[in-house]
Amino acid sequence: MTARNTTSGINSPDNKTLVSRALATLLETGGTEALAPVLSDGFRHHRPGGHTATKAEWLAAVEAAIGPTTGMKVEIDHLLADGEHVVVHSRRELPGGPQIVVVDIWRIEGGLIAEGWEIIEPVAAAAANLSWWAPADR
Repeated sequence: MTARNTTSGINSPDNKTLVSRALATLLETGGTEALAPVLSDGFRHHRPGGHTATKAEWLAAVEAAIGPTTGMKVEIDHLLADGEHVVVHSRRELPGGPQIVVVDIWRIEGGLIAEGWEIIEPVAAAAANLSWWAPADR
């Protein structure tokens, strides 16, 4: 995986550094070994639809996803921090594959990542979501 970083924001530099280093380590090593120590024991990861994973469940899911995402290009468009929260807005693309936009929100507690939320949207499907309030055709 490769990454280009164009960061923004000036608050909470220690929290930004923690998240930035964790992401960089994941991209550089292609493994989750370095992530486990920066996650709190009570870490929870949330996705739309009500799915919440524990630390062990999330690390296993990330580890399983790493193989199929080898060679993924990751561009960090924004890395923002406000108090205990860090937001990462990125674009990701597999060689020859679709591009996705991802927003991750991380909550830091006691110097560790305690909680995360993730939204993923395929770029090709973005236009269809611009009128999400309209009734679906039946």
